[in-house]
Amino acid sequence: MGLVEDFNTYRSTMNDKILAADNLIIKRIFNLDTKAYGEGHLDTRSKELIGLTCSLVLRCDDCVKYHLGKCKGIGLSQEEIYEAMGIATLVGGTIVIPHLRRAFEYWEELQHV
Repeated sequence: MGLVEDFNTYRSTMNDKILAADNLIIKRIFNLDTKAYGEGHLDTRSKELIGLTCSLVLRCDDCVKYHLGKCKGIGLSQEEIYEAMGIATLVGGTIVIPHLRRAFEYWEELQHV
C-alpha cells in the first residue's frame, strides 16, 4: 500500500477501536471536531486551510495528513495549499520545515489517489 492508503487505513481502524470503547468524553470530542469543520460563518475551504496551517505549526503530522486529504477532497488548489503551508512555516518557524517536507510528500502522493 501507499502512504495515503496506509494512513487512511490505520486512522479508520484505530478510530473504530477508540469509538468502540464507548467513552462519552472521547465520543463528544470526536463529534465536536467533526462539527467544527462544517459550514458556518466560515466556509469549509477556509476552515480546512486553518486546520492545515494550525496542524503544521503544532507539528502534528497525522493532523496535517488528515487536513491535506480534506483539502484535496473539497478541491483546493496546489497554490492554495502551498500558500497556507508557507504561512504556517512563517508562523511556526524553521522547526516546522521537517513537517513541511512530509506535508509536501503527502500532498504529492494524494495527487495519484
